Amino acid sequence: MVKTKRSSDSPAGSASEQRRLQMVDIARLAGVSVSTVSRALNGSELVNAETRQRVAELARSLNYSINFGARNLRLQENKTVAVVVPFDAASRQHISDPFFLSIVGSIADALTDRGYDMLLSRVDAERLDLASHWFDSGKAIGVILIGQWRHHDQLNEMAARKLPLVVWGGEMPQQLYCSVGGDNVLGGLLAARHLLSLGKRRIAFIGDAHLPEVWLRRQGYVQALAEAGLQPEPALELAAPFEPGVATAIVREFCQARRDFDAVVCCSDVLALLTIQGLRAAGRSVPEDVALVGYDDMPLAAYCDPPLTTVHQPVAEAGAELVEALLGQLRGERSGPRTMPVYLKLRQSAPDAAA
Repeated sequence: MVKTKRSSDSPAGSASEQRRLQMVDIARLAGVSVSTVSRALNGSELVNAETRQRVAELARSLNYSINFGARNLRLQENKTVAVVVPFDAASRQHISDPFFLSIVGSIADALTDRGYDMLLSRVDAERLDLASHWFDSGKAIGVILIGQWRHHDQLNEMAARKLPLVVWGGEMPQQLYCSVGGDNVLGGLLAARHLLSLGKRRIAFIGDAHLPEVWLRRQGYVQALAEAGLQPEPALELAAPFEPGVATAIVREFCQARRDFDAVVCCSDVLALLTIQGLRAAGRSVPEDVALVGYDDMPLAAYCDPPLTTVHQPVAEAGAELVEALLGQLRGERSGPRTMPVYLKLRQSAPDAAA
């Protein structure tokens, strides 16, 4: 096994010297020349795709990255930011999802306003670390990733490599990367508190709490129940994914099987719409039989039947926050997590008792 020489091994070693030594290690392990390694890491078409992939994987394993960001900013060669939307291989949540469309549009506007270009890409949600390819190849000066999904550890590994990275999501324990997101705990709290204020006591929760943002929203939901002297009931919690094609049957079956809840907190507006459909199929109406709160406040929320009471996420402002956090990293600033305010938008699916 070849040991990568680090700056701590030699007080005199400069950053550039350490990078050169790491390139020698990569070349030896890959069985190619140092010049081939250099070309591969720069994304040169002179190196075949298989070799480029092998070199990139070795570079990641050795925590190696060429400082393309600083070089490109200094020479103004590259003004491209990679915006990466992961997908679940099982559910194949489409980029046409209303939330994805809204936040990608917000980021695109923010980048355009600052004179930057956007490279839109997708990676398997099980391999979030593949998002680093665009930076490692020099094709982008940094990465904005939409969602944390289930691999918080991979995001921490990318941050440990000093990859310029900002993630849309919630602040998590032991987080090394910069996140920007709405206040998910507050959002869950506001949704459940409102339903409790309407006299509801058996409040279902629909959303996959294995996802960090949903987990945080559930914390707020549980907190609101505790304030009212109630405990969460596992039977009233449904781990439905965000993808409509998969969630539709799951939500419909839940609404048919359980008729003992009088309110629902849904972790997206799309899930809220599917729940309304499921309740109607089960012969129940919203809000007469079941009050319902969605999450995101997408434009469609105001126009569905009934219009959704929902937690408003600051999606329109999110693009500027994400872009500014990334550019701050490229300027050498330390970017900590940024939590943006949310609020409850009251409409007819759970109207105010006084309305």
